[in-house]
Amino acid sequence: MTITNAQTQFFSTVKIEFEKTVTTRALYKELFPEWFEEWKDHIPQTTLSYFDFISDSVHSIYKPGRDVTASPGMFDFFTLANKNTVYTDYQKNTSISQKPIYEETFLVEDSLLNIKWKITPDTRNIAGFECRKAIGILFDTVAVFAFYTDELMVSGGPEGIHGLPGMILGMGIPRLHATWFATKVQVVDVPTAKIQPEKKGKKLNRKDMLESLDKVLKNWEDWKTFGKKLVLATQI
Repeated sequence: MTITNAQTQFFSTVKIEFEKTVTTRALYKELFPEWFEEWKDHIPQTTLSYFDFISDSVHSIYKPGRDVTASPGMFDFFTLANKNTVYTDYQKNTSISQKPIYEETFLVEDSLLNIKWKITPDTRNIAGFECRKAIGILFDTVAVFAFYTDELMVSGGPEGIHGLPGMILGMGIPRLHATWFATKVQVVDVPTAKIQPEKKGKKLNRKDMLESLDKVLKNWEDWKTFGKKLVLATQI
């Protein structure tokens, strides 16, 4: 028999608004160190974007949310992943991601990302939910920190991040200088009918998409650091 706190409630359907923050100046400095001093006064400290996540605990959709006016002169890299839509089937361990990348739109169908998680005793309250911290490793070298709550019975999170015993409400990927935190959580009247995969785009798997990008990036010999960031941002 499992004994739980009588005041604790658990929810199997949820709609969440995530605010994504990119520490823009730090990312610019890493990508373009030779130009950073000249550009820095024209670069905002951070840039914000918003996404909606809807789930019935078995499936989920993550897609662009409310619009934010882009800062003038911002390089396309900072808005690149802001058009991604990710449909996840947790039972089948698969995802269908629509990823517009410059003139091409990819429809990537593949298995879910393999993430090695370690749960820690640290906690944090996010959007009214007590969350536990976990640290994950993605692609063997990319660190992810996440805060999840088991009160929301979805093993998902922003972008394609998943695999914890509850819903991720806060997340950061230091390599991308980016964080995602829930600003609103809705657990009643959740519009689950909107949980549908996108259908438009060039169909391929994650490996084929990366090979397509690699052909383009081979022509960017002076932009190798940028290319690595671009590949990472489009894989997640």
